[in-house]
Amino acid sequence: MATTSYGYYRTTIFLAMFVGYTLYYFNRKTFSFVMPSLMQEIELDKDDLGMITSSQSLAYAISKFISGVLSDQISARWLFSIGLFIVGSINVVFSWSSTVTLFSILWFVNGLGQGLGWPPCGRVLRKWFEPSQFGTWWAVLSCSMNLAGSLGPIIATVLAQSYSWRTILSVSGIICVAVSFVCLLVIKNEPKDVGLPNIEVAAKKSKGGTSRDECTLSEFLLSPYLWLLSVSYLVVFGVKTVCTDWGQLFLIQDMGQSTLMGSSYMSALEVGGLLGSLAAGYLSDKAVAKQGIRIYGNPRHFILICMMAGMYVSMYLFRATVTPDSSKPNILVDVIFHLFIQMWILSLGAAFGFSSYGPIALFGVIANESAPSNYCGTSHAIVALMANIGGFLAGLPFSTIAKHHSWDMAFWIAEVICGATTVGYFLMRNIRTKMGHVSKKAD
Repeated sequence: MATTSYGYYRTTIFLAMFVGYTLYYFNRKTFSFVMPSLMQEIELDKDDLGMITSSQSLAYAISKFISGVLSDQISARWLFSIGLFIVGSINVVFSWSSTVTLFSILWFVNGLGQGLGWPPCGRVLRKWFEPSQFGTWWAVLSCSMNLAGSLGPIIATVLAQSYSWRTILSVSGIICVAVSFVCLLVIKNEPKDVGLPNIEVAAKKSKGGTSRDECTLSEFLLSPYLWLLSVSYLVVFGVKTVCTDWGQLFLIQDMGQSTLMGSSYMSALEVGGLLGSLAAGYLSDKAVAKQGIRIYGNPRHFILICMMAGMYVSMYLFRATVTPDSSKPNILVDVIFHLFIQMWILSLGAAFGFSSYGPIALFGVIANESAPSNYCGTSHAIVALMANIGGFLAGLPFSTIAKHHSWDMAFWIAEVICGATTVGYFLMRNIRTKMGHVSKKAD
């Protein structure tokens, strides 16, 4: 009977979080989705676009860090639902606005609401699922972002042919607000809230749980591995954000592709990302089950490094092989070859998505499992903060480079940084991964 109860609550709670976070992400990217049609109505240059996207990234970084540190002291269902309500409401108000200043302020508030989404999800997952399943379910929940990212550009492009960008933002915001109330009713913080034994307590008892893996704050913050994860996550998330925020515009403005082709590229990227998240979670869980968690190195590193290398290769091929001449057939390039080029562009998008979303899922899992038990939430909050700093740098600073040079130059810089980070992580792959103090018994 208890097993049936666990199954029921796990299913309903996970579905609520999945749908809820899909809407979180869709309403985070609505500005990017409707950017082409919005620019037809309101004149915005690259600095204006960068200011708007960076304002959201900055607020998201601050909010996610604070909510991550405080997540153990705040009701997860209330935190998640309130954030969803804020995000939806701001999208509705955004649809009424027309100035860069107001756009930036509203998107900043949107970012504050966005930061309330993922930390409660991580907490609920840890409370409702066994540790051996944590990586896989984390990855599956991460796929909600890919679902929104893959369907979002297509939905926005199709709707933009019949409705204004204001209508698209308004409707998506209203749906978001409605679902926030559903999540408040369905999500339960932990099993004991519905009369079931807590999984974490049972796991600790079965292992004769002790606190020997706890450490002081200074020991934790001085762990080199914490900062290796943080810097690497900053680069990976920043480069991923560059491609998701600016890839569509790069294809349209510099490569002469159609708006539909640009949105199709974004969808292919997100579909690849969905598969990459699932593969990263499943394969790395298999590696952990086979090798176990070690003090030096981590079984998940092999998958992580391979995917980071895949990011670099797919970016290089995209920049080197896609040219303005690819946008339309001519005497030398017949229709069949033109279609091949379009499929090649979509394949590169899918490959980049597969290679970038996998590491994003793994960094969060590794930060949680490598941290001492008393700083798991803080560990994820720190690496997530660094990731969102990368997202901020992918906004205004990146668009400024594109403005003064070109999109090609800006993407080349992101490509080089990604490659250098991959090499650095490979060289440090056997660093001590157990953060904080390591007891002699841990060997």
